[in-house]
Amino acid sequence: MKSSHKSIAEGALFTLNIFIVVLLLAGDRLVVPQWVQPVGRMHPLILHFPIVILMLAMVMEFFRFRPEFINERLYQNFTNYLLVLGALLSSITVIMGLFLSREPGYEGGTLQWHKWFGVTVAFMGHGVYLIRNTSKYTANLAKAGAIITVFCLIVTGHLGGNLTHGEDFVLEPVMDKSKKAVPINQALIYADIIKPIFEVKCQSCHNADKMKGGLMLTDSAAILKGGKTGKLFKAGDPAMSLLLQRIHLPETAKKHMPPTGKPQLTDDEKMLLYLWVKNNTNFHKKVIDLPAADSLRVLAATLLAPSESVEETYNFSAADDQDVKKLNNNYRVVYSLANESPALAVNIYNKSTYNVKVLEELSSIKKQVVSLDLNKIPVKDADLKTIAKFENLRRLNLNFSDVTGKGLKELAGLKYLKSLSLAGVKLNPADVKQLTAITSLTELVVWDTGLKTADLEPLQKTNKNLKFLTGFKDDGKAIKLTSPQLKNTALVFKQQYQLQLANPVKGVDIRYTTDGSVPDSTHATLYKPGVNFTQSTEIRARAFKPGWIGSDTVEFKVYKCTYTPDSVAFIKRPDDRYKADGPKTIMDKEMGGEDNGNNKWLASQHDLGMLMWFRTPVTIHSLGLNTMRKTDAHIFLPALVEVWGGPDQQHLKLIGTIKTALPRKKDTPATINLECKLKSAQPISCIKLLATSLKSMPAWHPAKGKPAWVFTDEVFIN
Repeated sequence: MKSSHKSIAEGALFTLNIFIVVLLLAGDRLVVPQWVQPVGRMHPLILHFPIVILMLAMVMEFFRFRPEFINERLYQNFTNYLLVLGALLSSITVIMGLFLSREPGYEGGTLQWHKWFGVTVAFMGHGVYLIRNTSKYTANLAKAGAIITVFCLIVTGHLGGNLTHGEDFVLEPVMDKSKKAVPINQALIYADIIKPIFEVKCQSCHNADKMKGGLMLTDSAAILKGGKTGKLFKAGDPAMSLLLQRIHLPETAKKHMPPTGKPQLTDDEKMLLYLWVKNNTNFHKKVIDLPAADSLRVLAATLLAPSESVEETYNFSAADDQDVKKLNNNYRVVYSLANESPALAVNIYNKSTYNVKVLEELSSIKKQVVSLDLNKIPVKDADLKTIAKFENLRRLNLNFSDVTGKGLKELAGLKYLKSLSLAGVKLNPADVKQLTAITSLTELVVWDTGLKTADLEPLQKTNKNLKFLTGFKDDGKAIKLTSPQLKNTALVFKQQYQLQLANPVKGVDIRYTTDGSVPDSTHATLYKPGVNFTQSTEIRARAFKPGWIGSDTVEFKVYKCTYTPDSVAFIKRPDDRYKADGPKTIMDKEMGGEDNGNNKWLASQHDLGMLMWFRTPVTIHSLGLNTMRKTDAHIFLPALVEVWGGPDQQHLKLIGTIKTALPRKKDTPATINLECKLKSAQPISCIKLLATSLKSMPAWHPAKGKPAWVFTDEVFIN
């Protein structure tokens, strides 16, 4: 019986190894039928068995020639059975792996090394089994075979881990991959903020060796190329970007990224990706190139080190604190540049009270003043002699002062002066030339001085380290206006809504429409303060000005809600991942916006239901439910909305319904207010609202047949 089992195992082992050779010789010509693919996908499931069995067999084989084991029959037979079982399972695992490697998404050098080391393990296991009972098999051969097999097993496992979980998955815990936080003044948006997210959360499946969905996220060219399903994002348009749609899918959804079981993106990481796409996905832009108040810059700053700066040392002692305190008044501020620093900065205000004594009174701290701001102060040429006594001055602002080019020669003795601002001061090339003699000067502000670019070119050639700030350069091309801004903080109103639109550019005309059309510069209504709306309205607005290109159209929706429930409770609860602020979410007057992952929406893949109570009965004629449609994210409008009303929870009648149209493939992402007209004119104290999800997504959808998600964030009762 034992001999029969042994013969079957040996025959199967020989056949499997021949099959492996055939598969290797077939190479790229191998086409795996679809019905065989599940066999290949069992590779990660089966591979753990041969690893354990072969590892144990090789350890026993290493010690088999020791005196206490060489004549132990049980030890030798048990090792023999372990070897044949381990070799068989190794061959089966290799065949499954070769099938799996033919599927899209697996390629690259790591895959090839993993394949060949795996094949070596299978062949070594078979080889040791074949020769271990021959007369030429020695202790040295046993030890060498065991060591080589175990080594190949370890390398194969390491490379397999890299394929499935990312580079250096096995060794990552003991490797020092900590990165010093990049200073914000050096950081690039992509390289230092976005790329690390891809590296940690995405590249385990989207790298050169394992391109799931044909997508690689290792360099800018591959990211811009996208994958099998198309471009990864639409720069400047987060709502239409596949990247953001996938990461905001419910975690149970098949196409949610990263897949279930992988490390998930944090809320901050999702927001960084959203803001990066919104900012046109620049791969070379610096963080500090963004406006100081930009959301992406603010959030990125929490991940970066403060700006590196060369700490300037001063060869003077600190001023007396009492002197500094006395010099501060209503028109002059004196303050320390930094803690423990002797350097002082002075700002002068109120040009009507200014005279040279304001500067002369600073004589007791003249050595400590390194920054002097006299912007729009009527400083005369004669006053520059007093300023020249501030021997350690590094920064001087004389913008729109009364100095002239002739008086600037007095500043030649300021050997530490680095920045000089002369905006609004009338100058000629000769005036500026005398300033370039100040060798420490690195920045000269000369906009609105009457100097032309041609005047500055010779000076720039002889002063490579001097930066001229000349302000806006008019190239004659029309500039597009920025879009109008809605100044109202609330979008939900009770009785009337006073529209407040503004634009940062002075003298623009803001025109708007309320019928869904795009505003033009002649027919659309001209906005003037005092416009009021008494009904829910969709407003579209643009800015216009002669000589400028009209702004992009911006859209605002305002919603009327006359009655607010005194209390709300769920009867069909939302999913725990999309429960926002609980029942009060529908009456907090805060709109969820276009981002379904911002924790401001209630959502369920089944139905949503809630009860609302009023202490004083109300007579209502309509109920609006604000919902979201984003079909790529499996979010559809509710198939049915039912409104029930009555004096209490036990006596409710159906007073209104809405059935939405069947979804179409071309439906665009949007937030939509489903308004239900109500039949009852009787005062009611209780409302039951039911939103039924689409139970089966249409045939054109990739997740056809599965239930859709229903999202809502606000109820409007009128």
